Amino acid sequence: MLGYQFHPDASLEYVEAVDYYIQINPLLADPFVGEVEHAISKVRKYPNRWRLVGGNVRRYLVHRFPFGIYYSSNDHVINIFAIMNLSKARLLV
Repeated sequence: MLGYQFHPDASLEYVEAVDYYIQINPLLADPFVGEVEHAISKVRKYPNRWRLVGGNVRRYLVHRFPFGIYYSSNDHVINIFAIMNLSKARLLV
């Protein structure tokens, strides 16, 4: 299984998303973290399985929550560029 690292912006997005769920309903925060951690585990195990969305960047859609994990990989590491709230992303278009 490959190692992984967060881009500083992705790390901040993750923390902000957890804080958001704590604020709206603390019972949602742990399931959100669990789904994201499960997603990262799957990406580490099968890095080329998910859809290319541009260049060598792929997107994994998090189950139960409107988030996508954007990442690239090489032979040694998964680089996570974003943990994006897809509901907000649609508002930007």
